[in-house]
Amino acid sequence: MTSQSPVLSYARQMTDVLYRRPGMSMAEKRARAVEMMRRVGIPDPESRIAQYPHQFSGGMRQRAGIAMALLMDPMLLVADEPTTALDVTMEAQIIHLIRELRRELEATIMVVSHNLGLIAELCDEVVVMYAGEVVETGGVREIFHRAAHPYTRALLECDPARERTGMRKPVGCVFAARCSQAMDVCKERQPARFSVSDDGHGARCHLLDASPAAGTVRERWSNGGRARPPTDVAAQAGIHAASDAPPKYERAPRKPDTREPSRRAGPFASRAAPEDGPRLLDVSDLCVRFRVMGALRAWLRHVRNPFVDAVLNASFSLTRGETIGLVGESGSGKTTLGRAVMGLVKARSGHALFEGRDVLGLSPAEFKPLRRDMAMMFQDPVGSLSPRRTLKSLITEPFEIHRPEGFDVDAEAVRLCDMVRLPRSFLSRYPHELSGGQARRVGVARALALNPKLIIADEPTAGLDVSVQGEILNLMSELQAAHGLGYMIISHNLPVVRHICDTLAIMYLGRLVERGECEAIFERPAHPYTEALVRGVPQPDPDKRRTLLSIAGEVPSVTNRPEGCEFHPRCKYATQRCKAERPEERTLPDGRTVTCHYPLAD
Repeated sequence: MTSQSPVLSYARQMTDVLYRRPGMSMAEKRARAVEMMRRVGIPDPESRIAQYPHQFSGGMRQRAGIAMALLMDPMLLVADEPTTALDVTMEAQIIHLIRELRRELEATIMVVSHNLGLIAELCDEVVVMYAGEVVETGGVREIFHRAAHPYTRALLECDPARERTGMRKPVGCVFAARCSQAMDVCKERQPARFSVSDDGHGARCHLLDASPAAGTVRERWSNGGRARPPTDVAAQAGIHAASDAPPKYERAPRKPDTREPSRRAGPFASRAAPEDGPRLLDVSDLCVRFRVMGALRAWLRHVRNPFVDAVLNASFSLTRGETIGLVGESGSGKTTLGRAVMGLVKARSGHALFEGRDVLGLSPAEFKPLRRDMAMMFQDPVGSLSPRRTLKSLITEPFEIHRPEGFDVDAEAVRLCDMVRLPRSFLSRYPHELSGGQARRVGVARALALNPKLIIADEPTAGLDVSVQGEILNLMSELQAAHGLGYMIISHNLPVVRHICDTLAIMYLGRLVERGECEAIFERPAHPYTEALVRGVPQPDPDKRRTLLSIAGEVPSVTNRPEGCEFHPRCKYATQRCKAERPEERTLPDGRTVTCHYPLAD
């Protein structure tokens, strides 16, 4: 994110890298740069090479950085988190590209990464470090199958992808080890999903089983025929948080906020959302368009449509206490959609109802009161923090903007610091003095400062090792259970999305191609693009290395969309109908919606 100059185009930056090739002309250097951008999967590289870093998404900036590193055909390549911000399909392409480089140039590659799947796919030898010291070394198969150090074993066990590979199939309820109400059946059998109320509220817990065979269970859990939440979820989670082992990804059960308004933390805590009312967020037919060429230049070049549609007809809804995941390749429009909901990007058309009020088209003055209930966690944890302000000033900035009555800046800073489990001594530190995980926690504190009802989290775990990822996600889950927050998670990390999301929306070239219950989509994808994403997750097992890419072909340019189904050039199931006719959205029997002529789960 910060290794590229914001005031130089990629053409300038990449040709500057080739200064060590004095025999090449400027045209040859530019052609070399364009070819390398094409190899790392940047669509339409001939025109995009003239753009600047702020015009690229996070994943595309990562690809551009990889292209610059590979320009000189290095004999030694030190790859520091080379796939952090990339989706699974681009990750597979980068792995394939690095393998080719190693084979063609006999290059030595040193990969620095927390991604165990990447290590298993790419490396021959592994070095495990802790607190600056090497604690274990060995061949990749020895490390993954016969780890000797407790820290190595803990890292392998807390990888969310590992739990789904069959290498360590979870038995029983995933929350049983931390649940004060756990019974023998909780440790022996995974619970089904039981309905709590008619408004869609449900949970996977044996204590909600209403069948005759579970009468004793019902007696322990029921109270006048209504389900009640477990005792103290946050306290139970604290048992695990205090452990030295990296935390596993586990979702705390939903816990509605039943405390009195006066006892809730924060100056806006008394504004609790009603249980019966409109959805927290209801987006319908949202479209976002950007101008890519000035009016005069477009007229001179006879360009009739100098615009690009970043988001097209996006529709989804979110209720209080629910988490929706937004998944897609880099440049698919995920962040743009989230920013449009927040009013940070102007929408061309459509509606975004927040608690029944359409926020699109509001003036900054009209939107300001709503921003107290809506917050965003940005993809770059350090870049989104002012380097000139202390941590205390950063996390209390929302109070300076909205100026609620009766708050103490010092007390609020301490409260927020304790909430995200940062030492109070950090309040005098600056962003450059924080680690990536600590900067993430500052972002969480800023987002939660005013007790919002909706949080849009853009890549909340990008760049973090598996242990810190678990801490951040467990913290978000605890806060959601305590305050009924609604989360919109934008992420490339499919194993994480599977663990924390209730519903899932798959995005391709600005369109939502599949929406529905998260687990149903992972178990049986309906759209071919979804299937490729789900099947393309790298497995943390060196014996399961992939030989083929999950999706063939390059991502089409949004300035030149394919006719018919926009995914057909890369779809192995495509027919002539797919090439000529755009599919309509349809609803499957299980309630999912999919935009495909031949749904795989139909």
